[in-house]
Amino acid sequence: MTTQQTAPTTPDGIPVELASERTIRYRNKTHYRFSHWPIWVFVFFIMPGPLTFDLFHSGFDQRMILWLGVVLAGTGIAGLRGRLPGCEPRPYIIRFTEDRPNPLYRRVCYTVAWSAVISFGVLNIAGLVVAIATGDWNLDQMYDAAYFPLASTVWVLGLIGQLPRVKASTKGEGHERRYFYGSVWAMCIAQPALWFLYAVVPDGRVGDVAKLCVFLGILAYVGWLSYRGKLPRTRPIVPGELAVSD
Repeated sequence: MTTQQTAPTTPDGIPVELASERTIRYRNKTHYRFSHWPIWVFVFFIMPGPLTFDLFHSGFDQRMILWLGVVLAGTGIAGLRGRLPGCEPRPYIIRFTEDRPNPLYRRVCYTVAWSAVISFGVLNIAGLVVAIATGDWNLDQMYDAAYFPLASTVWVLGLIGQLPRVKASTKGEGHERRYFYGSVWAMCIAQPALWFLYAVVPDGRVGDVAKLCVFLGILAYVGWLSYRGKLPRTRPIVPGELAVSD
């Protein structure tokens, strides 16, 4: 008689990945490295929030074309040199328990990504709340006035190593990466949904309340799925053996 082996879980019932069962990858294939480049192009392209707001409000203009060129060149050179996460010739993190220095390029890239996730989310929520309370839509002014102070706060937190995946050591990567990917999943689903609602839902308090409820609802639901490890790369990785971090 054979016994069925159950998948490992945390005390809260969250499924975990055993590091010892993950495929070890000692080099990154060319297509794997190249596929990560567009991700970082997008992250750095949307870094100047007011410019990104103008992009979705009015479309491309000369400023955005020039900035896109700068981003393509900068990230392209960094990727070729293996200085973008996922674009390295070989994975940087292999042993999750190893107290290894977190390279500057990883800390910068993930800090910028965190600033986009947090800043766009906070400003869109604040813009909807103000519109509901006052009846006036001032999101463009809010981006001009508040985006860089908010983003700069996140950059400072990253600089002093107070954000997941940007700490001085990579020792906690098995858990920190799930916080990062969970936040990215939530924003990447909620933000397009909100843009769609902007286009189809009429202006006014009723419509703005609906937009806010949908936006917050998606963030909460996707956050819960991520917490439960239901989305890709959101399961805790139990440290102790060799494993590759994506």
